[in-house]
Amino acid sequence: MDKKSIAIITARGGSKRVPKKNIREFCGKPILSYSIQAALSCNLFDEVMVSTDSREIADIAEAYGAKVPFFRSLATSGDYATTSDVLIEVLFEYEKLGVSFDKLCCIYPTAPFVTAEKLEMAMRLLDNIEVDSVIPVTAFSFPPMRGMYIRNGFLEYSYPEYVKKRSQDIETMYHDSGQFYCIKTKVFLQTKTLVPEKTKAIILPEMEIQDIDTLEDWELAELKYQNMACRKTI
Repeated sequence: MDKKSIAIITARGGSKRVPKKNIREFCGKPILSYSIQAALSCNLFDEVMVSTDSREIADIAEAYGAKVPFFRSLATSGDYATTSDVLIEVLFEYEKLGVSFDKLCCIYPTAPFVTAEKLEMAMRLLDNIEVDSVIPVTAFSFPPMRGMYIRNGFLEYSYPEYVKKRSQDIETMYHDSGQFYCIKTKVFLQTKTLVPEKTKAIILPEMEIQDIDTLEDWELAELKYQNMACRKTI
């Protein structure tokens, strides 16, 4: 049976730097719940599921309305399993159930800045026949081409050819926001990458971007989220 689209939220149980990171309370509720609720509320996905190896995560995911039709294998539960490995396994498990999808959206479980509006924008862009993938990005706050290394105890420019250029004359460079990826399933299975050649960008403000790898990152993310919430109510 063909279905149009699936949202896959990748939430394994292991987390060393921030214990129980994927279900830790974030501004009053499990951080995983934000990704689930954004995916459900945009009403664009035929299936919203969580890929996990944890019964505790599965229970919370189901409580917030996501499906957990199967658990991850040992091969995709370890530290070295890639996001692509996880998504391929999910798609193959659904195929065993006789279900396939034209489009998929991989959403990270620690992405409280994901909103239904952002997902809708990305999925609408993906409807374009010329577009294979859509991801949210943000501009580097300072041109990385002007970056430096410390080598043998001394600073040296990473790209000396940019030293004399004004920062405003250097082309803007962007980086992945680490929130979600929308891609046509056929393209993903062919390329095994979430950023194939024909990838469109949604540009997000830096105040709606935050990697969460430490407890300090967590606190900063909560401050940014509260700021975003306040701006929406004004």
